[in-house]
Amino acid sequence: MRTNLNLRSHPVPALAVVRNLGILAHVDAGKTTVTERFLFATGTTHKRGEVHDGTTVTDFDSQERDRGITIFAAAVSCDWDGHRINLIDTPGHVDFSDEVERSLRVLDGAIAVFDAVAGVEPQSESVWRQADRHRVPRIAFVNKLDRAGADLDTAVASIRDRLHTVPLVVQLPIGREDGFTGVVDLLRMRALNWVADGDGYVEGPLPEGLREEALRRRRLLEESVAELHPVALEEFCARTQLTEATLAAALRDLTASGEGVVVLCGSAYRNRGIEPLLDAVVAYLPSPVDMPPVRGTLDGETRERTADPDEPFAGLVFKVNATATGRLTYVRVYAGTIRRGDTVLDATARRTERIGRILRVQADRNTEVDRARAGDIVAVIGLKSARAGATLCAPAHPLVFEPPTVADPVVSVAVEARSSLDTDRLASALAQLVVEDPSLTVRTDPETGETVLSGMGELHLEVAVEKIRRSHEGLEIGVGRPQVGYRETVGRGVSGLLYRHVKQEGGAGQFAHVVLDVEPLERAADAVDSGTGAEGFEFRSTVMGGRVPQEYIRAVEAGCRDALTAGPLGGHPVTGVRVTLSDGATHPKDSSEMAFRTAGRLALRDALRASAMVLLEPVIEVTVTVPDSAVGGVLGDLAARRGRVAGSSARAGTAVITASVPLAELFGYASRLRSRTQGRGTFTTRPAGYGPVPAGVVTR
Repeated sequence: MRTNLNLRSHPVPALAVVRNLGILAHVDAGKTTVTERFLFATGTTHKRGEVHDGTTVTDFDSQERDRGITIFAAAVSCDWDGHRINLIDTPGHVDFSDEVERSLRVLDGAIAVFDAVAGVEPQSESVWRQADRHRVPRIAFVNKLDRAGADLDTAVASIRDRLHTVPLVVQLPIGREDGFTGVVDLLRMRALNWVADGDGYVEGPLPEGLREEALRRRRLLEESVAELHPVALEEFCARTQLTEATLAAALRDLTASGEGVVVLCGSAYRNRGIEPLLDAVVAYLPSPVDMPPVRGTLDGETRERTADPDEPFAGLVFKVNATATGRLTYVRVYAGTIRRGDTVLDATARRTERIGRILRVQADRNTEVDRARAGDIVAVIGLKSARAGATLCAPAHPLVFEPPTVADPVVSVAVEARSSLDTDRLASALAQLVVEDPSLTVRTDPETGETVLSGMGELHLEVAVEKIRRSHEGLEIGVGRPQVGYRETVGRGVSGLLYRHVKQEGGAGQFAHVVLDVEPLERAADAVDSGTGAEGFEFRSTVMGGRVPQEYIRAVEAGCRDALTAGPLGGHPVTGVRVTLSDGATHPKDSSEMAFRTAGRLALRDALRASAMVLLEPVIEVTVTVPDSAVGGVLGDLAARRGRVAGSSARAGTAVITASVPLAELFGYASRLRSRTQGRGTFTTRPAGYGPVPAGVVTR
């Protein structure tokens, strides 16, 4: 009989039994299958959905089912041992990392899923770092232990080495690969064996053949916990061991603080290890009341909201989706309560909106409810203009939360309607796309007049264009060749560049005199590499004696930012530059903020032209898995694509090659790799920042 580690003998507040969590992983690690098994184990569904059959609840979009991957974050809810679990299944492909970013912004916890054969993969590491930035407590699930070559210890070692965290393994597998049948619970020292069809497990004593190993691993777990947790250390020193209760409480504390990560294992596809994983969600991941108050600002003043239904309402929009029944706005309610018909303030846009209907979401299905309280994740119908990242709050108690960051797009394509009669339909469809996915941008090329759609990768743009085609019947779209998003930076700057802006055409004129120093910004590479949209620009003033008033200094900075939108080499955005306003002069009548903003823009434009500029291109870290016999050809192809091999390793008859390759050279790589490896080669990618374009390379 199962025992829940988080049983309480007294009534608990409703919020204390809520868990808001996401599932994070590299593509194909088994996130969606874990979600489907959660729904089945909790009785939410009565048939197991399968990714390969296109029958999953969360991958409901037709493109997700056709491609066999998660593209859009999907929210579902289920109940387990008296607890409500609100779950978001996130994409694992690098092109859709913005969906992960927006989901993590509103979650209280997460399950990181790892492949027991591959361990920590590139996108696993990326989403882990995203969770680090948001300080989201996590537990880990090593999946696919039934696969050939699966090894829990190797996967755990990769978690320790690549993610730089302390894995706290609470289970021991029973059997290996095809013979994997269950796990040993190292807290209760009991064996959990699943029956052949995976419907439930049988609990029993430790197998004799595993008793010694289980005791050894329990000891290692106690020692690891005692090193990190002061209460556990005190008990360990006094008794040389830890009780189950102390160990469970310490694991929960370490999960909340991020000092350690609880590791469980199983095979989601074969339905083994799911129930203990649900128990761990309840036992170790925090509820909304366990989280610190959320902070917002109003006119520069910090304000807090606690997870209390009686507080003034405050929530964050993290997703917008257009459906056949209307515009769905997904909201995480942090404080207070909203009801149908309530008027709320969109504090970001500074306009009021009316709540039409409130829906409890189950992927593409929903149930209408009359209210949503603190801790809930719901969809709202009736909001006209709220976008992802908008703060919704009570009109009498305004505040603004920090929105999720949006990475800069790196790939662009020109799109046009085949028929001139469809131009307006295409413009409307593109505008809707940008509302639903903030990582997409649409602009008009000033030279060619073409409409340019930009996004996070080739697949991202393919999905976006296909979505328009499927949702707007009869709209034929022409798509140009993908173009990468280049940047420009300063290689060698200039000092003392003088610019005088003087304009007199009758009446009040314009006068601004500025002196700028321009130099490379050393930390710009870190800003670009982070992928958080950081622009790599720093402005400072060394003007003495009040020669330029503070309001004019701010105007100069604004003008400099205007100039960064187009560099002198090719009109690309400029990054990695530090600008210092070293001197200036004003006129008692003709100086104004507008004059100094114009002077700042034109002065920096001239300074950049006088500087030694460097063209930067996006670089991608590629991990290629190929048969040993194909290594030579693959390495040669990577070299031809200007790739730099960082390392390689062998794994069960295959080679894993890691290289950095310019994004511009990766278009069409999937087809080339398949042809060189007879369809047996695979590769994954993740952004690796920007690098200089070598002399003589033709950009495209």
